[in-house]
Amino acid sequence: MASGRLGAVKVATVLFIAAAVLLAGWAFGIAKRVQIAALVALFAVVALIQLTLPIGNPVKDATGTLTGWAMFGGVALVVAGYRAVLGRLRSRAAPAEPSAAPSDKFTEAELNRYARHIVLREIGGPGQKKMKKARALVIGAGGLGAPVLQYLAAAGVGTIGVIDDDVVDSSNLQRQVIHTDARIGMPKVFSAQAALEAQNPFVTIRPYNRRLQQDMAAELFADYDLILDGSDNAQTRYLVNEIAVQLGKPLISGAITQWEGQLSLFHPAQDTPCYACVFPNAAAAGLAPSCSEAGVVGALPGVVGSMMALEAIKHITGAGAVLRGQMLIYDALYAETRLINVKRDPACAVCGQPSK
Repeated sequence: MASGRLGAVKVATVLFIAAAVLLAGWAFGIAKRVQIAALVALFAVVALIQLTLPIGNPVKDATGTLTGWAMFGGVALVVAGYRAVLGRLRSRAAPAEPSAAPSDKFTEAELNRYARHIVLREIGGPGQKKMKKARALVIGAGGLGAPVLQYLAAAGVGTIGVIDDDVVDSSNLQRQVIHTDARIGMPKVFSAQAALEAQNPFVTIRPYNRRLQQDMAAELFADYDLILDGSDNAQTRYLVNEIAVQLGKPLISGAITQWEGQLSLFHPAQDTPCYACVFPNAAAAGLAPSCSEAGVVGALPGVVGSMMALEAIKHITGAGAVLRGQMLIYDALYAETRLINVKRDPACAVCGQPSK
């Protein structure tokens, strides 16, 4: 009985040293991995003493028995393993923390990149921060979508979505400047993503490789605060306008054909007309042929698309006056630009007041 108590005292001495190591680590803020390494070293020395020194050696006797330490080590491993498994299970069961909101702080590289904006009195640092926080959705990655996307990304619009179900074709390359010959056959949204991320790694590009449909448009639009429509068919244009009005989203709409283009900002929530106020009905078949049927000069989408991106920048930053309640018409063949006023239609089927 006395020898058992003596052995316990000897083991307690080593455990006291181990506890002292942990206490010192806590007091001085030593990393856990360093504390664990010190404990492992302590018990390795004890094991070495037990294995190498002869029976009766006072140092060996003072550190207990090998069997006792083996049992202690086994219990310690079981406890440590149980705690590790329990911690892993708890981490899996815990709800995921919401992702942090994008920071409005600029890196040194971003400050240099956007320096020409920041020195503009109408934009400055506050305006550039607004662009970094902005979320814009572009409908179409073709003739108009290409320059719109390129200049929004270059300007530093933080999150840019693009939806299109088409693939890059060699006939696109005459005007769709973000696509390349090497990406022929690639979905346009992924080609656009590659081009924009190469141009500005500080923005987030969200590609949607599908056709815009009624059953998913509202959910998609709800995640953005500005819509830019560069689609090439009436069905999509009217759908985009309907959903934008329904959700109260501002819509910048552009269109081109042959040598002419037009654009405007529609936002009935701010008492301006919607697209359907100005164009209540789609053009009759043959009156508004597509670019593939009627042709289009290659630089025209660049001019109109750049104007759309410029309207977006002004809208986001509050600089100048946007084309709200006005439509700009550009005739590239004769270098003429006209600005016409457009009014909201109280009887509009999309944004008008319902009759009582």
